[in-house]
Amino acid sequence: MRRRFLLARPLRLMRVLFDHGTPSGIARSLSGHDVTEAIERGWDRISNGELLRVAEAAGFDVLLTTDKGIRYQQNLTDRKIAIVVLGNSTWRIVRLYLDRIALVIADATPGSYAEVDIPFR
Repeated sequence: MRRRFLLARPLRLMRVLFDHGTPSGIARSLSGHDVTEAIERGWDRISNGELLRVAEAAGFDVLLTTDKGIRYQQNLTDRKIAIVVLGNSTWRIVRLYLDRIALVIADATPGSYAEVDIPFR
């Protein structure tokens, strides 16, 4: 009997920018991606609109943020950067959802928007 194995989809290296509220511990679960924190670039104090603009210009693929209002505050039409929003920023809870976060980031495509539902408990 022949067995068939599903091959895991190849991991695409992405440049991921962590907004200032994103727990830095998430980076460990994103091996294979290039993770940078906004504060490392001096971008921790600029507005969301400016952050999106400079992140795209710098070639980032994904913005990981905790700002649930970003899609209402910014015009996301024609954006090249994918936006992934965490539903909670408390590390003791977020760490239970690292696999889910990594999966959503791996599925991100240019200009996409996704929220990772992380309950407060």
